[in-house]
Amino acid sequence: MDDKSVMTSGGAERVGMEGSFVKVKLANGEKRQVMHDIPEHTEGVKFIFSLLTDPEIGVIKSLSEIDAVGHRMVHGGEKFNKSVVLTPEVLEVFEQCIDLAPLHNPANLKGVHAVQELMPSLPQVGVFDTAFHQTMPREAYMYAIPYYLYKQYGVRRYGFHGTSHRYVSQRVCEFLDVNPKGKRIITCHIGNGASIAAVKDGRCIDTSMGLTPLEGLMMGTRSGDIDGGAITFLEKKLDLDADGMSNLLNKQSGVLGITGESSDMRDIENAASGGDERARLALGMYFYRIKKYIGAYAAAMGGVDIIVFTAGVGENQTGMRYDVCQGLEFLGVKIDAEKNRVRGEEAVISTDDSRVKVCVIPTNEELMIATDTMNLL
Repeated sequence: MDDKSVMTSGGAERVGMEGSFVKVKLANGEKRQVMHDIPEHTEGVKFIFSLLTDPEIGVIKSLSEIDAVGHRMVHGGEKFNKSVVLTPEVLEVFEQCIDLAPLHNPANLKGVHAVQELMPSLPQVGVFDTAFHQTMPREAYMYAIPYYLYKQYGVRRYGFHGTSHRYVSQRVCEFLDVNPKGKRIITCHIGNGASIAAVKDGRCIDTSMGLTPLEGLMMGTRSGDIDGGAITFLEKKLDLDADGMSNLLNKQSGVLGITGESSDMRDIENAASGGDERARLALGMYFYRIKKYIGAYAAAMGGVDIIVFTAGVGENQTGMRYDVCQGLEFLGVKIDAEKNRVRGEEAVISTDDSRVKVCVIPTNEELMIATDTMNLL
């Protein structure tokens, strides 16, 4: 952590499926793919730790060299507004949030318990995806439904990708050498999952995802904003229960639903350039919604000083950034087509005379988690 150099990185993929593996990137940039049967998350975590001490691709001799482990925890509800040391009491409270993220929180807990099993006395820290958004005012996070549903079940906007939005909103100020105080920043985390946040004076005041990561922008397989009446209409027409409807909106919709072919923006751009009309429609819808949220958040903050693009699509898809910024000249946005050619690097992509600085800032959630872990301990 002294120089923030990355010793190794990677992840387990295809967990619970055939052909599961762990991809590893070594400090010298070399990439390896290690095949291993990973029936569920606990085995995946244990295997990753065994690779850290592997004679050939490991980076430490013994697990005793590890001082702490930081975890990305998806949903902390209203109970966590900052990162915390994971004590038994904290984990008990975290388990109470499982209803809010039934797919993610149990997997997060498996990671924590797997580390406990391997190294019982090792300190662990939880960094919550929802924490950064806990500064939203009530008018931004409340839904216009009977109030008791908020009090009884916690139904409200929480927002996600908080660790990423926190990192890039801080980092862009360092990059531009400006003080976050007095700055109005819109951070666009655009990947397979996508969200936008309005950050004023370094604090989040609104974000596009809601109770779950389904709300907001059109995404790879998620619908984003949709009329609640359309949901009940489709449930009746398709004879779907709640789980079936959730599967339709979360896994069969978005870019995949419109094109019927792929959720990968690279595939969609290729198809659109080849004349595929549904691919063109998907891109048009995708860009329009990002632009609409930028306009809305500029209104919410009384203007905008900095717009940041980050995550897989935001950092690499030059066409998306260019098209989204077209039509935002009324806000003072002027994008430079030549500067916009950058991929995966920190850069200003607006013109020198643009009133709004438009930037690409690659996200680094791992560094944020590691930094919080170090600072807490």
